Amino acid sequence: MLNANWNFDNSYARLPERFFTRIHPTPVSDPELVMLNRSLAEELGLNVEALASEEGVAVFAGNHIPEGAEPLAQAYAGHQFGYFNMLGDGRAILLGEHVNSNGERVDIQLKGSGRTPYSRGGDGRAALGPMLREYIISEAMHALRIPTTRSLAVVTTGEVVIRETELRGAILTRVAASHLRVGTFQYAARFLSKEELQTLADYAIKRHYPNGEHASNRYLFLLEEVMKKQAALVAKWQLVGFIHGVMNTDNMTISGETIDYGPCAFMDVYDPKTVFSSIDTQGRYAYGNQPYIAGWNIARFAESLLPLFHDEEEKAIELAQEVIAPFPTLYETYWLKGMRAKLGLCTEEEEDKKLIGELLHLMHTHRADYTNTFRALTLDEWNFSEKEFRDWHTRWQQRIARQDMKKEEVYEFMRQNNPAIVPRNYRVEEALAAAEQGDNTVMERLLYVLSAPYAYTKEQDEYAKPPAPSDRPYRTFCGT
Repeated sequence: MLNANWNFDNSYARLPERFFTRIHPTPVSDPELVMLNRSLAEELGLNVEALASEEGVAVFAGNHIPEGAEPLAQAYAGHQFGYFNMLGDGRAILLGEHVNSNGERVDIQLKGSGRTPYSRGGDGRAALGPMLREYIISEAMHALRIPTTRSLAVVTTGEVVIRETELRGAILTRVAASHLRVGTFQYAARFLSKEELQTLADYAIKRHYPNGEHASNRYLFLLEEVMKKQAALVAKWQLVGFIHGVMNTDNMTISGETIDYGPCAFMDVYDPKTVFSSIDTQGRYAYGNQPYIAGWNIARFAESLLPLFHDEEEKAIELAQEVIAPFPTLYETYWLKGMRAKLGLCTEEEEDKKLIGELLHLMHTHRADYTNTFRALTLDEWNFSEKEFRDWHTRWQQRIARQDMKKEEVYEFMRQNNPAIVPRNYRVEEALAAAEQGDNTVMERLLYVLSAPYAYTKEQDEYAKPPAPSDRPYRTFCGT
């Protein structure tokens, strides 16, 4: 048997057992490897040949537990569309934590690996389409330099799952800095003791924010650091037109990674009210709402930590409010810096925010494609005929001219901050449809061009084209 080089050291499994349930994946009948992320495997110090072998596929399928792994399903809670629920890993099992040769620790999780005590009536399984969708989008996000969980492999199970129809079953192997969520802390605060909540917070600090171990109030430090990470993350989402779709508190990580790619998608025509998720009927998680929801989620995180801030509740609330009050300003700082970069602005002027706002207003009014508008500016291929756009373009050029930079340097700077392509929704659907029929070449080609979104190669031109006009709005689904 080939050695895959797994190196498990499972710190989460050493927490009090009320945080999880030890359980093995449910074996599947006939696993087959569909996708293996070779570059990620190499980053993790894993043996690619061993992972692709029959024994390696058995691990990805949950049929074999590698040495050192301690499978468990995590318990957590969360606000789903504003309503609090007890949740947990209903169709995912954490194999354990792999530590590479550089000492970097990551969770290895099987998604779609069978029922757990938290399944709440679900079958614990996943279909091939949604698992490949997460693979594509998470790898695209990584290439876009946006913090994200990643996908190591996808296997089919040889079994069917029942949704609206019979679908091919699949399991995704997800790699994450950790699966600690805001909802993990909400679970501890609601259902466990103060001592167990403190144990969880100390664990999170040690794992993700070790500098906080020496802070005067380590739990306020944790709140502030998580707030910073989330403000920066959501700003990056907005800058590329990414819509998560389900920003429930159980889908918000303490590490600041994007997690749970369910009904996510990328915006074509610029419209802050854009919603793709079929279940978000009220637009709670629309593109334009994402910064506000991030702030709302941070407030829920602060609530869960209140007992650790101060023994007196009123004082604890006061301390928490002082920490989270700057969130809107912090988010705007990250977003404004990113928008300046997209427009080639290396200096700061007071009127920049107005200039950016005017462009977004024009894009909204004239239904301009979000990614391709910035792509056209970057390539100096401005082709809008409307007078309002021409007037804006003149003001933008005048603003650029006030910088001590050559024009070619400005455009090169813009190339580094404006992706030539994003995962166009119709391209993702094409790839998934072909893969469902056993043809992975469409997906592999898509993954290849998405792997270098700032390259501006000729072969990317075809993938930069927006979808054909349609009377039917694009809709995405959770896959559960």
